[in-house]
Amino acid sequence: MTSLVPRKPYTDDELRRLYPDGLELRQVQILMRHGERTPVSARFQNTGLPPFWPYCASVRQMKTAIMAHGGEKGDAPFSTLEWKRRLETFGRDDRPVVAAGPKGEVDDVCDMGSLTDLGRQSTFKLGLRLRHLYVDRLKFLPPVISSTDFMYLRSTPIPRALESMQQAFSALYPPSAREPDSTGRFPAPVILTRAPGDETLFPNDSNCRRFAQLSRAFAQRAADRWNDTEDMHYLNKLIGKWMPPDRPRVAVDSRPRLSGIMDTINATDAHGPDTKLPPEFYDARGRQIMEKIAVEEWFDGYKESKEYRTLGIGGLLGDVVERMVGSAEGRGSQVRFGLSGCHDTTLAAVLASLGAFETTEWPRFTSHIAIEMFRKSDTAAAATGSWWASMFGKATSAQIGRKPTPELTLVEKKKMDGYYVRLRYNDEPVTIPGCKPNGKHLEGDESFCTLAAFKEIVDKFTPFNWRHQCHMNTGVPGIPPEVPEPAGH
Repeated sequence: MTSLVPRKPYTDDELRRLYPDGLELRQVQILMRHGERTPVSARFQNTGLPPFWPYCASVRQMKTAIMAHGGEKGDAPFSTLEWKRRLETFGRDDRPVVAAGPKGEVDDVCDMGSLTDLGRQSTFKLGLRLRHLYVDRLKFLPPVISSTDFMYLRSTPIPRALESMQQAFSALYPPSAREPDSTGRFPAPVILTRAPGDETLFPNDSNCRRFAQLSRAFAQRAADRWNDTEDMHYLNKLIGKWMPPDRPRVAVDSRPRLSGIMDTINATDAHGPDTKLPPEFYDARGRQIMEKIAVEEWFDGYKESKEYRTLGIGGLLGDVVERMVGSAEGRGSQVRFGLSGCHDTTLAAVLASLGAFETTEWPRFTSHIAIEMFRKSDTAAAATGSWWASMFGKATSAQIGRKPTPELTLVEKKKMDGYYVRLRYNDEPVTIPGCKPNGKHLEGDESFCTLAAFKEIVDKFTPFNWRHQCHMNTGVPGIPPEVPEPAGH
């Protein structure tokens, strides 16, 4: 199973337990994996699997902003060019041909790694579930909005992540829930993106030299551990005959890699009968083995190495904490709700770095983490009053979000009193080990970490200068750390 099967909506009793009286929900930040997609590269065509899939109807309706006549003066308005995209590929003797699906389709053909029609549907449905919970049930978000100024919308540069986030937003606030301004139009939502070299919304091994070195080291450890085991022998008996003739063995570091094999299996499993592999690829035991090994290869580094956490996901979690603390401080331009389009590696890295990814299951398509911040209703915090007032109120000079916990004054620490953080992964609360001791969680529920304890845990692997740290320690072996550095404390 690679597509997420959402749990049923919370019952009234479940909702009362999850959102108890005496706690006021103050902020929600959602990290969402994109929906179902095509494989990131063509594999196993020797099985009859077509390289191109006809599951992307959106490419019939492409639009591009075009400057109108008079643009040389710099004041011309933009219009829209509507166009239809077709893919071109190599044919015989390298002659160009139009890429086609298994039945000769040419107009709905997806590129590699593209969000499919099914992926659009599943991420739209996620947005509906978010609206049902946060608007209809909890009354946390307004049913109708006149702008997105209270939201933090962001995506990685990968189109499937951006499109998935846009699908979820469109269901959370459909056109009927958006009020036009004086011009008769709803103000365009601001969606933040970063240049690849600045991206921290996923583990950026392409632009962080030291993290790439660490990733390779943990991948090699996984290969050394698993390549000559009964589990790998089982996989070779199962699907080894389909491997390339020059590299006929399935291995962690085979070509395609074991994780790449799993990628194609997962993508085909989610889609229609015309894009399936032979039945042996979907063997239950074989898939469990693949996921177990891939999870160790890709995510054990976060569990074991502080440096791995710092360079891989520390920047993102530092940003998350800064937004929460900013809300607790009562600073202006606060985020009420965040929605970020990201990836499986983002979600697993976040949970593993917090000591809360105790599973061998790879994150499913459209999985998400809800990071919720609460305030005790009787807390005499600086940011009293409604969130609307705090949003537009005068900003304070103190900003403690990025300041390491040991450097905080008593007055600064006091600002976080009465605030709690809770993570839900696919609608199920998770518990962070460092939040279990007395005084570091809400009495009676260890899943509610105090904001101070959560910040203290994240501070330990928040980079002080990510770009600089990406070039440090490159001459040092990647693993293992000399002293154990368990996550979540």
